[in-house]
Amino acid sequence: MSLANAGFVVDAVCPSRHSLPKLRCVRRSHTHYGLAPSDSFAEAIRSSRPDLVIPCDDNAAGLLHQLHAEEARCKQHSFVCSLIEQSLGSPPSFPILYQRASFIDMARREGVRTPATQNIKHAGDLEKCARSVGFPAVLKADGTSGGEGVRIVRTLEEAGLAFASLSAPPLPSRAAKRALLDQDSSLVRRSLFRRRANISAQSFIGGAEATSVVACWRGSLHASLQFEVVNKMDATGHSTVLRRIDNADMIRAAEKVVGKLELSGVIGFDFMIEPETGYAYLIEINPRATQVGHLTLGSGRDIPAALFSCVTGRPIQEADKVTENDVIALFPQEWKRDPASPYLRSGYHDVPWDEPQLIRACVRPRRRQWTRYAEKEAVRALSPARVPGSCPGDSL
Repeated sequence: MSLANAGFVVDAVCPSRHSLPKLRCVRRSHTHYGLAPSDSFAEAIRSSRPDLVIPCDDNAAGLLHQLHAEEARCKQHSFVCSLIEQSLGSPPSFPILYQRASFIDMARREGVRTPATQNIKHAGDLEKCARSVGFPAVLKADGTSGGEGVRIVRTLEEAGLAFASLSAPPLPSRAAKRALLDQDSSLVRRSLFRRRANISAQSFIGGAEATSVVACWRGSLHASLQFEVVNKMDATGHSTVLRRIDNADMIRAAEKVVGKLELSGVIGFDFMIEPETGYAYLIEINPRATQVGHLTLGSGRDIPAALFSCVTGRPIQEADKVTENDVIALFPQEWKRDPASPYLRSGYHDVPWDEPQLIRACVRPRRRQWTRYAEKEAVRALSPARVPGSCPGDSL
């Protein structure tokens, strides 16, 4: 992303069939080559010469950190290295962002409330781990997201089965499918070289799940949003409905972690809020933009405006609040979970009405199953509001 003419000019790096280039703000799309991902990023950065780079998924964040390490070994103070450091923060902090147990241990030392967490190197560690962490426990594989590498276990037997499943190298068929269809080769090396994932066990904290996203710059926090999770796609999957909250514990935890690791950019944090005490326990960090980061919800809660101010040095010019409703139904997640969900009408349904091509791309997998008439009706039914400026009979 460059800031030419005091406005955002956005270039994107993504697989050829990704929906990101459908955004009207994207000036140019650079193809992400699944078998040479670091080269894809390096070529795009050198071609675009951006002021800031923002990873939007865990794979992209990891590749940027890897690219920094590769460039640092070959060249001193290259433009690529400088850009990644400016955009993401201090390089010594990069490895700890992917080591769940080490990250939680660091946060605990900084005075952040965290659940007991321990690495599991092999199946023989499970019994000892069970004594220190207890049951129920949450087993997590490093380098995964969206609930993909998470299992909740209640017995030693369940823990053994979960450990075997989570740590196993990806099946060749799964790695090939992701590489060919999604242009994501992150599983190919693990599959070919039979690399096992690192597993950690975390004590289970009952209560409400919560999430936050912050804009930070050189170890200082400049804007934040906190939400309680209302609905999820499944027990360990991603959120579909959120409720905005103000939680001092969550803000303090983010400030301490951001300051200790000297982070920059957009960072997400996951928490559990204990019902008896109301304490927020930090359980995970997401070193990239999360699904709520675009929401502009007032003073101190506008992530894009805060980040723009940090890069340009200009005063923050926050956008109008997108809604006064604290309940946010995320698009297309909640609609895909349940097209008849009451939250699509009672909450603020976050449909990007000014991006019709993106809406089409988001609903297409479901739309393929319907007739042409049903497709049009489905898009109109996404929200009680019409497309801005449309007439009752208009469709996208």
